Amino acid sequence: MNTQDVINIFKQADAILEGHFILTSGRHSATFLQKAKVFMHADLTEKLCRGLAQEIKRHVEGKIDYVVGPAIGGLIPSYETSRHLGVPSIWVERENGVFRLRRFEVEKGARVVIVEDIVTTGLSIRETIEALVAVEADVVASACIIDRSGGKVDVGVPLIALAEYEIVSYTRDTLPHELSKIPAVKPGSRDI
Repeated sequence: MNTQDVINIFKQADAILEGHFILTSGRHSATFLQKAKVFMHADLTEKLCRGLAQEIKRHVEGKIDYVVGPAIGGLIPSYETSRHLGVPSIWVERENGVFRLRRFEVEKGARVVIVEDIVTTGLSIRETIEALVAVEADVVASACIIDRSGGKVDVGVPLIALAEYEIVSYTRDTLPHELSKIPAVKPGSRDI
């Protein structure tokens, strides 16, 4: 599966939106990838996550003990990807604004791969790494369906992207004039 295949799946699900969006990262964009419109279709989700699992197998040497997803956005892709890898899926969730591995225990040195839906700045992955390092897990890689940075983001561990699809995003201070005139919508889940 290549980037165009992934984009075609998002188009098939009408999941590429145009407007003025505040991304989960806090950055602004004229394009939003509404992965929920993809994830509501099990067949499309299965295709993407099977492809992501294949990429993980190509890039990660050795055993993987767990796939870990950051809640909320990473829950579905991490679960479905773990199914294709044949390993358990667990997740981190926010407690007082900080990701924690609240519902699970992992063995010291457990080899984990973080699976996220879409990466822009990599903040959720970096926060997930912090939570996993705190319980002495070994984060061997991270993976995502789409890397919006086009391969530019550094999350601190290897990032395996099923697709690199660079979409320009802006800080509030650098918004283009035409985008600043459109009311912003915040469809992400960071504050949930």
